[in-house]
Amino acid sequence: MKAKQYSLVADIGGTNARFALVADGDKTPIEPRNLAVADYTDIVHAIRAYLDLVDLGQPYQAAISVASPVTGDQLNMTNHTWSFSVRETRAALDLRHLKVLNDYTALALALPVFSESQCRRIGGGEALAGYPMAVIGPGTGLGVSGAVHAGKHWIPLESEGGHVSYGPVNARELQIIERLRESHEHVSAELLVSGSGLSLIYEMICRIERGEATKLSPGEVSSLALGEDDSLATEALEIFCGILGTVAGNLALTMGARGGIYIGGGIVPRIIDYFAASSFRGRFERHGRLTAYLREIPTYVIDTAYPAFIGAMVALDPVYENVGVVSHETR
Repeated sequence: MKAKQYSLVADIGGTNARFALVADGDKTPIEPRNLAVADYTDIVHAIRAYLDLVDLGQPYQAAISVASPVTGDQLNMTNHTWSFSVRETRAALDLRHLKVLNDYTALALALPVFSESQCRRIGGGEALAGYPMAVIGPGTGLGVSGAVHAGKHWIPLESEGGHVSYGPVNARELQIIERLRESHEHVSAELLVSGSGLSLIYEMICRIERGEATKLSPGEVSSLALGEDDSLATEALEIFCGILGTVAGNLALTMGARGGIYIGGGIVPRIIDYFAASSFRGRFERHGRLTAYLREIPTYVIDTAYPAFIGAMVALDPVYENVGVVSHETR
């Protein structure tokens, strides 16, 4: 009997490295594990540690999504210190085939195959079949991508849209951004709509209202806000959701994403009930003359474990050979 052959799929962010294996002929990842990137000196050591944990043998190929621009063989993580060569990593792991792609490019590839049970809808009309879809998600950073239908396939965008500039839409945001500009040359969407962004928003509100900067982790701010134990934390979380709504609305307009906007990342699924009742959807729609246009576009929160694994598996299809950076074994 022929031994099973496995592909490795991975989703590596600034905080967590998630791994799983997929048996040939199957579409369901097995043995998922979540490792802290800070515990490993580089990507090779992290992958070897995972393979030792699950002890299912050597995969022959891998698709790895990373929270970083993927523009050539040498990759530098945006929100972590890891830096690696795709070619050297493939050789070190003895893989026949290695594909590395941006994590939100992987999510974009997953959008067309998500089921209703894997997403929670928050407002809007019906998604229009065949129209562009987009995804945006706050985590350690802010990921942005989309998918455009072309012939029989969906083409993912390789985007760094989280780093677009953000302009305030009300007086409170102007106060916050003016203080951020004292120490940040560029106020991007990611600076505000990310884990560190939530902490920064809270810190700036404390400076404005209390005259001193109180620094808390994103989890601490969320806990205070959800428990209604701190009115400034509550305001910070509401501002966070509102800004995400405006940025997501901008993305929908830019892409003509009448196929829907999807919210990914590690933050929103943890506060999904609060998020559904927040100003997110109102701010998403509120874009002047295009408000009616946006009102019809549905928004969804991706509510399933390891969604990037789905896109990584899709990326191994030969039709996506030109997506990301690939290294093949030469014989």
